[in-house]
Amino acid sequence: MQIIPVNDQQTRKSFLQVPVILYSNDPNWIQPLNKDIEDVFDEKKNKAFRFGKAQRWLLKDGKGALIGRIAAFANSKYKNKGDDVPVGGCGFFECINDQPAANLLFDTAREWLKENGIEAMDGPINFGERDRWWGLVTKGFMEPLYCMNYNPSYYVSLFETYGFQLFFDQVCFSMKSKEPLSAKIWERHHAIEKDKHFSSATIKKNELEKYANDFAVVYNKAWAGHGGLKQLSKDQVLIMFKTMKPVMDERIVWFAYHKNDPIAIFINLPDLNQWFKHLHGKFGLLQKLKFLWLQKFDTNRKFNGLVFGVVPEWHGKGVDAYIIAEAAKVVQSDAVPYTDYEMQWIGDFNPKMLNVAASLGDVHRSRNLTTYRFLFDREKEFKRHPILV
Repeated sequence: MQIIPVNDQQTRKSFLQVPVILYSNDPNWIQPLNKDIEDVFDEKKNKAFRFGKAQRWLLKDGKGALIGRIAAFANSKYKNKGDDVPVGGCGFFECINDQPAANLLFDTAREWLKENGIEAMDGPINFGERDRWWGLVTKGFMEPLYCMNYNPSYYVSLFETYGFQLFFDQVCFSMKSKEPLSAKIWERHHAIEKDKHFSSATIKKNELEKYANDFAVVYNKAWAGHGGLKQLSKDQVLIMFKTMKPVMDERIVWFAYHKNDPIAIFINLPDLNQWFKHLHGKFGLLQKLKFLWLQKFDTNRKFNGLVFGVVPEWHGKGVDAYIIAEAAKVVQSDAVPYTDYEMQWIGDFNPKMLNVAASLGDVHRSRNLTTYRFLFDREKEFKRHPILV
């Protein structure tokens, strides 16, 4: 077997081709857009390069056939609560069902990280934000959501046999969106609704600047400081909203207010993979035209939750139920086509959010992804991600 660094146009192309080869007979795999993968490794587009570096490798067998790939990331800003050593990451791992091949890929990433002062390796993770390419599928091997990892079940054994240990689980919940919410949700909603100081609104595409500010207020109060997450400026959110605008459905992006102050956000999008799976990784002019046609004529029945949050001072006061039920009034109407809903993952270290998700009604745990950790010092005590309180 031969390890080859990705360092030119041909090897970059081969990096994208590895999963196409490995998943050729897997009906559940949806090929990611090539540009979404390439952007991760583009120093001009990925701000993580300001604080670290990344390297990719290919693996070929003795006959020169592609049989695997991996990337490694060293990022000084990557920190989880409780970390007492520098931690890096590996990701975009693909491999045939062969432990020696997987070991060679993991060893290559590990040695590169050690050379860059790293003492532990999380994987499979992204070089950047956690909302994409994060975690190994360990349960629920079905079509992935947009920018969500997908892998065959044997990858679990490849990781764990090498010595990776479970750092935290990432739980996804699903439900039929037309099914009634629980009576408890409506009771808590009605209690809030009676107070005229509370209000809700869907996003308006012609007022993105206002809603970007509202999002930033809630996000910074609810998440900044957790797991290395930094504050977001209104301008950063505005860029994100403008990027989302072509695929945004105003009816499923919600904000809640108290005396006009933003206190909760419930951000959802149509499941883009239901359209992108027809594009086979490409997004040139012809694919963009096809996407617009699909968007107009191929009704999307699935949508997924990206962000849900309540500012700390309103935790436990029913605001979560209020914004969920306000959204349900619209989503459950005959005018809205969505019938299936899946929430992006919630870490098992966040029991409060897990309880909110489980309380919605007839929900089930649809899939589980796992973030693994490998300590380079094999004598060092392993600790799971601490529980958020």
